[in-house]
Amino acid sequence: MAQRSQWGTRAGFIMAAVGSAVGLGNIWRFPYVAYENGGGAFFIPYLFALLTAGIPILIMEFTMGHKYRGSAPLSFFRMGGKKAEWLGWWGIFVSFVISVYYAVIIAWAMKYTVYSFKLSWGTDTESFLFGDVLNLAETPGQAGGFVPGVLFPLLLVWALAFIILFAGVQKGIELANRIFIPTLCVVFLLVVIRAVTLDGALLGLDAFFKPDLSKLMNPTVWVAAYGHIFFSLSIAFAIMITYSSYLPKKSDITNNAFITGFANSAFELLAGIGIFAALGFMATQANVAVAEVASAGVGLAFVVFPQIINEMPGFNGLFGAAFFLSLTLAGLTSLISISETYIAGVSDKFNLSRSKAVIITVGTATVISTLFATRGGLYFLDVADYFINQFGVAAIGLVEVVLIAWAFKKLGVFKDHANAVSDIKVGAWWTICLSVVTPLVLGYMMFGLLRVNILKLHEKNGEIIGNYEGYSNGFIWASGWSVVIFAIGMAVIFTLFKWRKNTLETSDYEED
Repeated sequence: MAQRSQWGTRAGFIMAAVGSAVGLGNIWRFPYVAYENGGGAFFIPYLFALLTAGIPILIMEFTMGHKYRGSAPLSFFRMGGKKAEWLGWWGIFVSFVISVYYAVIIAWAMKYTVYSFKLSWGTDTESFLFGDVLNLAETPGQAGGFVPGVLFPLLLVWALAFIILFAGVQKGIELANRIFIPTLCVVFLLVVIRAVTLDGALLGLDAFFKPDLSKLMNPTVWVAAYGHIFFSLSIAFAIMITYSSYLPKKSDITNNAFITGFANSAFELLAGIGIFAALGFMATQANVAVAEVASAGVGLAFVVFPQIINEMPGFNGLFGAAFFLSLTLAGLTSLISISETYIAGVSDKFNLSRSKAVIITVGTATVISTLFATRGGLYFLDVADYFINQFGVAAIGLVEVVLIAWAFKKLGVFKDHANAVSDIKVGAWWTICLSVVTPLVLGYMMFGLLRVNILKLHEKNGEIIGNYEGYSNGFIWASGWSVVIFAIGMAVIFTLFKWRKNTLETSDYEED
């Protein structure tokens, strides 16, 4: 087997890892999560979660990929044979599902970057999104035909991802992140600077940072902190294992994990400042409280922010273009990392060249992702995103730490490997966090999720609505539970295939 690809420089790896971690959720999810869970006080459980779960799992996954020199399935196989390999494939198929709908959000952001210059969304930004842009079907579950204005940008997104991934680790992924990440930081910093100079910005920042210390006594706030850290850092769905497998033998694993974790958090803090400064401006213009305009997700990015841009006293178009360009860049760096997981997995398992693996996997993802460019695409996206994140990523994280810590008992092996190549040594704190703290918190999270989704205790505006967002049972099963079952089922199927002999005979990794 040919020598495994490697990053050209340490900075290249860190930028790629940070690019994976910094995604759409940092911009449109974190600020609202912090605001809803105690404002400034939320940073206490957030930092605690980062140090007891986020960075420890990053160190574990960096170590695993670096030690076993393979994609997630190959690394798990080398760690524990077929009994462990399926977990790597589970992460890969969760990544595959995420990539097919994540790409369409990037396509929306690209369109809105262009719309910004002429403020094409008009005054009714909600009708523009759901009507003019998405041509949204009336009934969830109906595809309703393609929306050309979404389909063509989506194909462009996949074309960009294909070119970058086809070029390889150094000349593709590393080079792209060396361009995208600095550009993202500069452009989003301009967004923040403009936002904090707006009338009412201090009102928004006060809402964001004002600490509600009473929230610290609420266990759901701590669970929210762990949940956000978990999803934010791209851990537990094969990405960091894959990326770290391309590291040179002499790499400071622990330092890389701390840099990646804190860089991601720094960007989230910057995002919170920019978003809430803009929301403060909007609240001031409308003469309402910040709470009345604060939101998260698609609504914040594509409905609320265009409204804010409309009201700005100057440089509206440039501000809008910078904001949506930031979303596009953050999305692209994450899409590239997510796609790399299944490219590497298929290449390793079936001994395919990188070019063949890219053509097969990215081509398949592109075709499937066109479902989200239909009139019913937003409904499919909403349900698939909720279920694959909650019952894919969170579940994998729980199973991963429990198996590694308690079934395969590899924490000691990983600790020795990380300490042998790192300046910052990990000790008892790391072992306790991964063997006790993280399993307990993730177990509590999963229990709560199963309780809500099986007993259908979802609330909206204080009322029980049954299924998530009130969707029908049929649609929940067809678009939600089905993707969870698909990821697990495909993991089992791919585990049953035999490894090619020359893949397993390579000496480019350390035996336990």
